[in-house]
Amino acid sequence: MKLTVEAHIMPAMLATAREAAPLEACGLLGGRNEHATEFYRLTNADASGEHYSMLPEEQFAAAKDMRAKDIKMLAIWHSHPATPARMSDEDLRLAYTPDVVYLILSLAKPDNPDLRGFVVKEGWPVEVEVALTPDTEHLPPDHGDGPT
Repeated sequence: MKLTVEAHIMPAMLATAREAAPLEACGLLGGRNEHATEFYRLTNADASGEHYSMLPEEQFAAAKDMRAKDIKMLAIWHSHPATPARMSDEDLRLAYTPDVVYLILSLAKPDNPDLRGFVVKEGWPVEVEVALTPDTEHLPPDHGDGPT
């Protein structure tokens, strides 16, 4: 599996993560065919530097927007302000959304942020390739994954 992320999303994630630090930032990415085109910044309701939870009303608003755009949720992202871009025990415990990539943006090395993606298979994180691509004016053709 490979997740492509349009170029405009990375600066938005970085700005959100840096603004939230030393707390974790979080949000969603939407798109289709493993190609993320939409960035959703959500509030870390836990206001914690070690874990996050998203406000339900913001999640519902993002899901409604994705349905209106005929896209689906492809990734759940959050930052690690001071630790590597790996799934912590807490991240694994809370990874209960199927068929999404869990993206972690590490700010541990401020001059070299690290973005990594994982899927969870039988309780274990499996790293997936994440590639930044130029922004497109149109989404790739829909191949039946449809809205969520």
